[in-house]
Amino acid sequence: MSETFDSALVWLRRDLRCSDNVALHHALRCARKVWCGFIFDRDILDELPRDDRRVGFIHASLQTLHRQLQQLGASAGTPGVGLITRHGQACDEVAGLAAALGVQAVFVNHDDDPAALRRDAQVGQALRQIGVALRSHQDHVIFERSQILTARGQPMRVFTPYKNAWLKALTPQALQDHPIACYANRLAPLPPQVTAPLPRLAELGFNATPIRAPGLAPGSDNAQRLLSEFLRRIDDYAALRDRPACVGPSELSVHLRFGTISIRALARAAWQRMSETAKAGSGSGTGSPAGASASVASPAAAAGAATWLSELVWRDFYHQILHHHPHVVQFCFKPECDRIEWDQGADAHARFEAWCRGQTGYPLVDAAMAQINQTGHMHNRLRMVVASFLVKDLGLDWRWGERYFAQHLNDYDLAANNGGWQWAASTGCDAQPWFRIFNPVLQSQKFDAQGAFIRRYVPALAALPDDALHAPWAARPMDLISAGVVLGRDYPRPVVDHGAARLRTLARYQAALGAAPSATEAAD
Repeated sequence: MSETFDSALVWLRRDLRCSDNVALHHALRCARKVWCGFIFDRDILDELPRDDRRVGFIHASLQTLHRQLQQLGASAGTPGVGLITRHGQACDEVAGLAAALGVQAVFVNHDDDPAALRRDAQVGQALRQIGVALRSHQDHVIFERSQILTARGQPMRVFTPYKNAWLKALTPQALQDHPIACYANRLAPLPPQVTAPLPRLAELGFNATPIRAPGLAPGSDNAQRLLSEFLRRIDDYAALRDRPACVGPSELSVHLRFGTISIRALARAAWQRMSETAKAGSGSGTGSPAGASASVASPAAAAGAATWLSELVWRDFYHQILHHHPHVVQFCFKPECDRIEWDQGADAHARFEAWCRGQTGYPLVDAAMAQINQTGHMHNRLRMVVASFLVKDLGLDWRWGERYFAQHLNDYDLAANNGGWQWAASTGCDAQPWFRIFNPVLQSQKFDAQGAFIRRYVPALAALPDDALHAPWAARPMDLISAGVVLGRDYPRPVVDHGAARLRTLARYQAALGAAPSATEAAD
């Protein structure tokens, strides 16, 4: 039998929505009166730059959330419902707000980042001291912590078996929606002693920043709009997701990060599309014209939703890796990889600075870095390319790049960011083998063949012909003259030679790990 409380507070963190919110759902089921609150946590905010786009996204999303709570309350005949916000240290503010409201319980959704776990332990202790319970629920992933294990009960370290087990465990119950509206009569009006307007960004110490990235339109309403738009092109996802000049990805990563959309809503949509293509392919679909059924059942249509769902499974995979192996925050997942000797000193820092500024002389790398610097967004394929370049061309510690992404990515998520960087550096679980090294020119030619993405973010090269755009140092002199490009003035020469850097990387890893790849294995 579930617990019952007279009143409860829902402390929202990375779940900034009313719909399908597990903590809010359970609070409304268990308590007669429920309030919702958000803390602008100084322990987090004080470490961020004053023009951090993510704070603006959160701030605007909270306005949407407040309006939705008002509407839910009004629909149930309760005026004055809304969101309570505070600015301070979470431990003090949550306990203080719980005491001011006189609640018996605080409901939250799990946050498994190590710093968040420490924060929640402190908050739980502070609440216990005033006789208030802390109740935490699973919401941010489909399967978490130890829900997917090997036959021997051990955490999985390789993605494909994890994915197979994940898909086998998937049930309608795991994807079910957690209704809110039917319990809206339990949302309580804001008491005068806690009512205060949402502080302006300037009052929080932050500047308003323009939205220049796909998916950065804030709030759950925009998240639902993006999902609807993506579902109209999901069949093309597998074919277009690696091409940065195309509208291929869902653009929902920022919304997933801050919980303005439910992961279950996304997985349900993918699973439903996969089911539709399976039915159409078997001829069991009804009510559709023959031509439409054939299109739905095409291999591309089937691959789109399946590939997108696989990306959502990767997200769960990295979160369970972080849970079981928290050392990855500071160290390599594979302990032997901590023996790798990365370049240090002034020259290494100069190469890192060139990478950060998008001045490496490799157009696709530089275009990707311009994208993240200008918008806070980077296409997923390019994240792999620039990470491989930093580690295996420039010889630099993957943690340097991981920290840079953490500072600049709108959708920064510790588990996914760490997992992606360690994958590229070949230091992580189920990572790319260390002797496989992306060739930045070949990646450019393959995924941005006509140079549309490069021309957008490296306009100095825009007039070069396609065949010269990917490696301008090898361009014909007349092509450079016609395009008005002087290497070293308008665009830098390469900071490293890829071929020579590749050989240094093979030697670096072999010295630390001891095994030498064969000639075939070591090929680009």
